[in-house]
Amino acid sequence: MSYKKIIAGLLLIGSVTTIAGFINADEYSIEKIAGQLNKWKENYAPEKVYLQFDKPYYAVGDDIWFKAYVTIGSKHQLSALSGALNVELIDDKDSVKQSVKLPLINGLAWGDFALSDTLTEGNYHIRAYTNYMRNAGEDYFFDKAITIVNSTTNKVFTKTTYTYTTQNGKQQVNAVINYADLNRTPYANKEVRYTVELNAKSVAKGKGITDDKGNINVSFTDPQPTALQSGMIATTIKLDDKKTVTKAILIKNTSANVDVQFFPESGSLVSGVRSKVAFKATGADGLGADVKGTVIDDQNNTITAFSTEHLGMGVFDLLPATGRAYKANITFADGTTKSFDLPKAIDKGFVLSIDNTDPNNVKLKISASHALLADNPDDTISVIGQSGGQVYFAAQSKASSTNFTASISKSRFPSGIVQFTLFSSKGEPMNERLVFIQNPDQLKMDVNSAKQTYAPREKVKINLNAQNADSKPVIGAFSVAVIDETKVPVKEEDESTILSNLLLTSDIKGYVEKPNYYFTGVNEKTKADLDVLMLTQGYRRFEWKKILKDDMPPLAYEPERTLHLSGHIKTSGGKPVPHGKVTLLATGGGTFFIDTVTDEQGKFSFDNLAFRDSVRFVIQARTSKDRKNVEIDLDDINPQKVTQNKNAPDMQVNVSDGLSVYMQNSKAYYDAQLKYGLGNHIIVLKEVEIRDKRPAALKHSDNLNGPGNADQVILGDRLLGCPTLSICLQGVVMGVTFRNGIPYSTRGGALTINVDGMFLQSSEYDMINSNDIASIEVLRTPTYYSIYGSQAGPGGVILITMKRGDEDHSYLSRPAPGIITVSPKGYYKTREFYSPKYDDPKTNTAVADLRSTIYWNPNVITDKDGNASLDFFNAGSKGTYRVVIEGIDSDGNLGRQVYRYKVE
Repeated sequence: MSYKKIIAGLLLIGSVTTIAGFINADEYSIEKIAGQLNKWKENYAPEKVYLQFDKPYYAVGDDIWFKAYVTIGSKHQLSALSGALNVELIDDKDSVKQSVKLPLINGLAWGDFALSDTLTEGNYHIRAYTNYMRNAGEDYFFDKAITIVNSTTNKVFTKTTYTYTTQNGKQQVNAVINYADLNRTPYANKEVRYTVELNAKSVAKGKGITDDKGNINVSFTDPQPTALQSGMIATTIKLDDKKTVTKAILIKNTSANVDVQFFPESGSLVSGVRSKVAFKATGADGLGADVKGTVIDDQNNTITAFSTEHLGMGVFDLLPATGRAYKANITFADGTTKSFDLPKAIDKGFVLSIDNTDPNNVKLKISASHALLADNPDDTISVIGQSGGQVYFAAQSKASSTNFTASISKSRFPSGIVQFTLFSSKGEPMNERLVFIQNPDQLKMDVNSAKQTYAPREKVKINLNAQNADSKPVIGAFSVAVIDETKVPVKEEDESTILSNLLLTSDIKGYVEKPNYYFTGVNEKTKADLDVLMLTQGYRRFEWKKILKDDMPPLAYEPERTLHLSGHIKTSGGKPVPHGKVTLLATGGGTFFIDTVTDEQGKFSFDNLAFRDSVRFVIQARTSKDRKNVEIDLDDINPQKVTQNKNAPDMQVNVSDGLSVYMQNSKAYYDAQLKYGLGNHIIVLKEVEIRDKRPAALKHSDNLNGPGNADQVILGDRLLGCPTLSICLQGVVMGVTFRNGIPYSTRGGALTINVDGMFLQSSEYDMINSNDIASIEVLRTPTYYSIYGSQAGPGGVILITMKRGDEDHSYLSRPAPGIITVSPKGYYKTREFYSPKYDDPKTNTAVADLRSTIYWNPNVITDKDGNASLDFFNAGSKGTYRVVIEGIDSDGNLGRQVYRYKVE
């Protein structure tokens, strides 16, 4: 339904005039406001990303499996706007440890991260976004906190408790750090050295000896506890075998202070108008804190009492009297008290209040102060209700009464956050109220198996039937994760789900604690708590003033529909080269060849590319007259910066606390894999003395025989400072002489030159900067060079490999004028989840099957009848197995179902 039809058909109760009767040519009419919002939606429609994971936390050596859903608009339809998704694994120092770029097909993608055994345990988060989403800012990226533990190579586990006191006006922090092994046996009488860092500055150092319980005390002072952005205690403990183990312990906060904020419904308290006042009590760790209190006026009269209802949030009613001031006397959980001033009431204003308790209707009420109506008896006010930029409700009326009400059917809105905004006759947004709509429009998902109890390693078949709210079968895309819940205990309230993310957290700036609480076991209490959350959180996808003035900035980041490479060609003097010839050659991971011509400004672009992350490109440029003395400049990639983790309150001081069951199983699984030589684990060997070593084969070499398989390998460090290669290689390359700079085999015949997979003219290789060379491989005998066929010279081939970005050099190198090699970020090749098949006689049943992720399938599609089935084999352990299926249909309807069965 168009926004014009919505406007024309609405009625505002309290006035008997249709909305259309009030629409006029005024530049701030409701039609103008809705039209400007519709324009914003057409040009800036927000994309959202949700990732489903196989489990909530991991251990080093694990694989993280995930499915991505990218939607657009208020109805959450799968997006066809973007063609690429960036997913990053980021550590607690805001450093990207791994990143992948995934191709998006109709808004869907899936991928994985392999967690190396050498990864440090700690707090991580996974961030996902499209290039187009960068316009809205990182607050609207998908971001999830992930805990990664290490029970395989880790010998020391810590548990830290903080207490806080105030001395001489400064905040004193005392940390009790306990050291123990995996079985919680304490490390007693061990020397510990420590350094305390706050905001990257050292504030304390010291050493001590652990007591008989493995404890040591660390005390320090933070002169600015409210300014803490990051903190860490770096400790080193000396064990009996004279080995030292370093542990980094998170400092989340350096005080026990609780901040309390008050949020009058729709923005302001108005004298003489009763309204709700929500409040939120937040500890220094960013989590909600329980408080209780009373509201008193400036004559010390008690007006009302209140207490938190859920996660530090609550609400009370207040009728401000003209000229009165109010404050709240708060009592904290430890018995201490503090007073906070409430926002001052204004004499002239509106209150936009919402009653969301009716299951079928939203009851809207606009209340105006008498003072306001006296000054503006014939003023016009407008109300718009929108979600995702789509107008679903619009009304306009004369402000001639102190109260206006409307009852609006919830079926008019999609599920999710709806923003109601009250506008003045001048088009100024005056009041705002967020409402969460929970319509029964989720997918109905029936998940079942043939029986409720299975044996270890028995085959299981799971059946899925998906229907929409009208009980009609749907074709949908789903992902399935099966875990052994006995090994991986799950706190459902803490989970991020397709419902909590796409409907709630993706539209709100800032942190939301335990988001799945509002979607698990929905009842009147969870609905009331969710309404209080709407009163305390802000919806900030756009600014009304900029929209109404048509002052929205141009897109800084265009949708990345395909991969591309672009740049410009210039002369050595810096002038653009029009009509220049540019050639793109891909080597490694599939060879292809494309050419193009520069425009009048010397610009070129290769679009609609699709290549893997391992592909290297050689770009060669010439003038229109085929002259090669030109320079190639590629456009900047402009990577997304890593900002502070918005889910920092979810970070754990004691990362392994509460995960002992998972760590014990992870250790047993690791040992079993090691015993049978399975997996990709690094084996820690005893220290030995290495007396000699052969040069390592360069991993980036394009040698068709395999890296290092050559008659001679010369490493780049032997060529540093070399003026020209032909001079430096003379006498170094065995069996080769140089005549006029051209290499010839002593057996006769010239050698051809290959740089990063591309053959050059022999005269061009002397232009290569020797400092950029990683290695040279010489193929002089037919055994090695015959694989190159006619491209090999009669004397063989010289292969030159340039340094890459992971060798502390730029991803781009310049082997010769008019030629560059570049290794851009390509699409990641997703691995396939391995699930053993115990009905196959080739499967080794002697290996202990201790898997915690039993099955992962990111690509389950229901048929026209809404059906899909999948089968897998249980692991070798008994317990409760948890099946989680999430997905979406073509209309944007979301679904999630959890199913459990026993293995005995």
